Amino acid sequence: MMDLLGKLDVKRTGIFAAGVLFGTAGVKVLSSKDAKKVYVSCTAAVLRAKECVMRTVSVVQENAEDIYAEALEVNEKRAAEEIDFEDESQGEDDFNETPAMES
Repeated sequence: MMDLLGKLDVKRTGIFAAGVLFGTAGVKVLSSKDAKKVYVSCTAAVLRAKECVMRTVSVVQENAEDIYAEALEVNEKRAAEEIDFEDESQGEDDFNETPAMES
């Protein structure tokens, strides 16, 4: 029995006992009514922040959709103008050709 006590590391045993003590006290503190009020307040603040972020995300998403729609319109107009320009340039080529001289 004395041999067992001689091998017992007092420092490690003391650290373990302190950990158990602080853990037990910590559970008591964390489960108190005051701690619950703090948890509720923090959770409410997080929910308010989430709501604010979601509103901002919605606005950004709407703006992105508007930008995308306008960009599509710009590209459609540009493509239509290019087609009109190509049609006009082909018509001008027909008139600018000089008839071949017949020999």
